[in-house]
Amino acid sequence: MSTDGARTRLRLPALDATSGVWAALALALMLGGTLVALDGGSLFSESSTISLLQRAAGLGIVAVGQTMAILAGSLDLSVAYVISLTSLVAAETMAGSDGMVLPAIAAVLAVSAAIGLLNGLLITKLRINAFIATLGVGLLIKGYLEQGYAGPAGSVPTSFQHLGYDRIGPVPLSFVLFAAVAAAAWFTLRSTRYGHHLIATGGDLDVARLSGVRTDRVLIRTHVICSLCAGIAGLYLASRLGAGAPRVGAEGGYDLESIAAVVLGGTVLAGGRGGVAGTVGGVLLLAVIDGVFNQLEVDSFFKQMVRGVVIVAAVAVYALRLRRTSDRRKAAVA
Repeated sequence: MSTDGARTRLRLPALDATSGVWAALALALMLGGTLVALDGGSLFSESSTISLLQRAAGLGIVAVGQTMAILAGSLDLSVAYVISLTSLVAAETMAGSDGMVLPAIAAVLAVSAAIGLLNGLLITKLRINAFIATLGVGLLIKGYLEQGYAGPAGSVPTSFQHLGYDRIGPVPLSFVLFAAVAAAAWFTLRSTRYGHHLIATGGDLDVARLSGVRTDRVLIRTHVICSLCAGIAGLYLASRLGAGAPRVGAEGGYDLESIAAVVLGGTVLAGGRGGVAGTVGGVLLLAVIDGVFNQLEVDSFFKQMVRGVVIVAAVAVYALRLRRTSDRRKAAVA
């Protein structure tokens, strides 16, 4: 202790956004597991774990693509309708035939890429705000679906349904697919020129452009990737349902849910800061909250309120941390 009587303070290590969401996930598992156990159930039984991972898989695949878009300073509100459309493209192309699985997958990827290309061109060439451009494209798809389909259509063969129901030990095959998509995105962001350009574009579009980054090309490619992720999720949901469904994406709330997962994971909506690891944590956190509330048979209104509180609290914490960091930097410069 110094002679002037100054007291030392105990400083806890600060958590970054990614560590924070994983810490929140661990806390949710502990509290949720305790509440479910007190209610006479088990959050960690094999069936509960499988259900949780399956719930995370579809949202997670979409959220990975959404992470790429948000990191680039954009976003995609058309993903829910892309999921619905591609589930129908898959099921109607397969028509229950094993021999049509590969052509159906190719058709889904082609349709998804075309929608992503359209989104990217509207944003970069016509200079339409990403919110408006992707919402408009989503509404166009919604209109087509409502006009052309009154309910489920097409069918997928039993062989393709393995994607939705098979497991590797206790881990669903769909979750393995999600992990592979997340790992590919993580590698792309960390280790490729395109990934570095994407982060630079989201950090400051003008600076990136002046530095020689072809920002329009980066944004177009990013929206294509985001739509491809939505198409993969559409394939997964078609395998689960056994058919295509014109409202499966919208009813699942995959547009706003994917953005919520990205924000929970610490990716800044303005772009340029965040990553896939945090998004995976955010997806799992939302899945755990759903799993706990479903086992406790909590009212859906209350469940949505809690999810909203969690998301707002997470954003508030991250915003406060960023503000404090900025204030310290300004003080240091002064």
